[in-house]
Amino acid sequence: MKIKAFSCIVFGAALWGTIGWFVKHLYTHGLTPMEVVSIRAFSAAVILLVYMLITGAKKLKLAAVKDIGYFIGTGILSIIFFNYCMFTAIELTTIPAATALLYTAPAFVCILSVFLFKEQLTKMKALALLITLVGICFVVGLLPGDISSIGTTGVLFGLGSGIGYALYSIFSKFALKKYSSLQITTFTFLVAAIALLPFFPFAEKGHLFGEPDVLFFAVGLGALPTAFAYIIYTYGLHHTDASNASILTTVEPVVATIIGIFVFAEPFSWVQSLGMACIISAVILIQWSSGKSKSVGRKTTLKKIG
Repeated sequence: MKIKAFSCIVFGAALWGTIGWFVKHLYTHGLTPMEVVSIRAFSAAVILLVYMLITGAKKLKLAAVKDIGYFIGTGILSIIFFNYCMFTAIELTTIPAATALLYTAPAFVCILSVFLFKEQLTKMKALALLITLVGICFVVGLLPGDISSIGTTGVLFGLGSGIGYALYSIFSKFALKKYSSLQITTFTFLVAAIALLPFFPFAEKGHLFGEPDVLFFAVGLGALPTAFAYIIYTYGLHHTDASNASILTTVEPVVATIIGIFVFAEPFSWVQSLGMACIISAVILIQWSSGKSKSVGRKTTLKKIG
């Protein structure tokens, strides 16, 4: 793997890990989770749109009108839903716990892929699902037996964010047949922004954007952990394997945990740390297993051709 690609992927993932920092600060100004989702979608859509217009305006054209269905899936059913669940989980629990629960997404992708794409549930993937389940139990307090530290509602929203993020991978799998990952991201946030814009209470809270502090965190949320992170990550992705890139993104929960503990003084016990380690290990195991199966498939194909 090239050092530059490696650095881009890690840096992009690290930027994703700063989401909680922006969200927490916006909450202090009376904004709700859904309003923060709207702010993220709109500011990211504007930045990504400008970037695409500068680098290649032709890429903003849909190959077919019916393809908008892909981006309704990624934008509304995934991005809006998962962001709302994640931001609510951050509000109800802690940044580290919410981020750990978000990282159950690969496990949900495995489960959904069995039914939607008829993918085989290998022993490695089954083991990864089991490790993920154990990790969740540690993070939420079922092990050693005190879920009250987080709360059932917060846990459900955290798991909801994992399901929502998994749906992004599912819908993207169809869209990737025609569009690049950067195009998918841009169209996704455009659809999400258009869908959310009519529901933002501008009459009540529009004046908040006149405050430098709110404007900084609103633009920052759409720029750093969203638009810039995706652009940087996409560049790195083009120069390495997707499985390796996915493994490197596990730096995100590490950064989020550091911010939660050292910036906001949020509690995070050694048991929860163990749970996060289990979930991250399961992500790596799933990606390693997927990469290995693809490698075997390529070798089999070559043998058949020969």
